[in-house]
Amino acid sequence: MITIEVIATVTKESQVTLSLPSEISPGDHKMVLTVDEKLIAEPTILSPHETEELLQSSMESQLDDLELSIVIPCHNEEPNLDHLFERLSSVLNQLNMTYEIICIDDGSSDHTLKCLIDNRSRNPAIKIVSLSRNFGKEIALTAGLEHAQGKAIIPIDADLQDPPELIEQLVSKWREGYDIVDAKRQFRIDDSWLKRLTAKGFYYTIAQLSPVDIPANVGDFRLLDRRVVEALKKMPERTRFMKGLFAWVGFKHCSVLYDRQPRYQGQTKWNYWKLWNFALDGITSFSVIPLNIWTYIGFILSFVAFLYAAYLIVLTMIQGITVPGYISLMVVVLFLGGIQLMGLGIIGEYLGRVYEEVKQRPLYLVQDSHGFTLNSLNVEHKKAM
Repeated sequence: MITIEVIATVTKESQVTLSLPSEISPGDHKMVLTVDEKLIAEPTILSPHETEELLQSSMESQLDDLELSIVIPCHNEEPNLDHLFERLSSVLNQLNMTYEIICIDDGSSDHTLKCLIDNRSRNPAIKIVSLSRNFGKEIALTAGLEHAQGKAIIPIDADLQDPPELIEQLVSKWREGYDIVDAKRQFRIDDSWLKRLTAKGFYYTIAQLSPVDIPANVGDFRLLDRRVVEALKKMPERTRFMKGLFAWVGFKHCSVLYDRQPRYQGQTKWNYWKLWNFALDGITSFSVIPLNIWTYIGFILSFVAFLYAAYLIVLTMIQGITVPGYISLMVVVLFLGGIQLMGLGIIGEYLGRVYEEVKQRPLYLVQDSHGFTLNSLNVEHKKAM
């Protein structure tokens, strides 16, 4: 057995021809396969079934050797991509590791997909998954983790606020035996005082409400061992609060500190309304205390109402007059009405998420992909048949 680069061509008869590479036609697929010398002594015709077995075996062997996957969710990030890949390539080439770069185009409306394809033509390690619409960053990140095949996986944003140069430290900690290596922000250089304050308030709140220890000031930028990703892939929930899921799985973890930089170019996709909904997703996904607390509020209000009723009875018996109560009555009614509506709103938040779960829709739909060779050949097979 030898390892050699061959050309796989799908014929009109739905067969695949393997031959030595001389020149590549548009319909050919260039691959590195482990094959018997007899198969390449001359162009060899294999049946579709034989070819699929050969490709599957060879690709599984290659994937077993893949050490690092970089996962990049992209939504309208065209201005940042060329510089991102330039810095990534510089870092990854110094690591002396086999790697792939999984880019998820999350329904971009600019030329993000075209830019990704152009960069892939210069670097075959780049693989692209184009989703059918914008599903949101958490879902795009999930899609990237499901497509990644490396022994270690690092999600990173495309806006370069998370420095690719930190990857070397993450990998170093992973080699020491850690399953999760968090990149923890020491300082948010580009964030306003209000955003820093609200972020601090969110992390404090979720720390008080959730039994899961979700680390503060840690985003999606981190290293995940393969067994961590396999554990995450077993979680089918539709409301994806990835920071919480990363913490929930446990495993041995540590942190690497860094200062978060401003965006390289472009505008942030987040606003305070989106951040509010994101915070609600986090709290409702990892705590039921907002539901439980209404039991205690009910008991407290009932006790206060009992004391107030006793006070009015005693006052009437002593003074022999009825306390004028229109204003106090209106205040109490409005107060209790507000409390009840607030409780119904919280119940509605949980009920809405239950509704999303029971529909069992797929998390995302793939419109197109580039670089996943076996899938490409299967598509060609179906077209030929």
